[in-house]
Amino acid sequence: MKLAIIETGGKQYKVASGEELKIEKLSVDNNVGATVIFDKVLLVDDGKEVKVGTPYVEGATVKAEITDKGRDKKVVVIRYKSKVREYKKKGHRQPYTKIKIQ
Repeated sequence: MKLAIIETGGKQYKVASGEELKIEKLSVDNNVGATVIFDKVLLVDDGKEVKVGTPYVEGATVKAEITDKGRDKKVVVIRYKSKVREYKKKGHRQPYTKIKIQ
């Protein structure tokens, strides 16, 4: 496999062998070092032939190893209303899982 597009966490990711990427948090039973198999593969390109699924490619899977789990940097959101001196400040840290494609 040279290139594939997978779907996880409501998002689509372009992946290749040996690549590391951050994805939405996977379930809690997956620990660091565990192997994850993604079966929702939308496209597979092996260099000679391109297979496009409708919506998924049958029999295609992408295997990955979990390398890290954590939370991203804090995103601060401030809502401000002028002339009333009213504002509301909120922060959010999105959990993620870092994987390495095999």
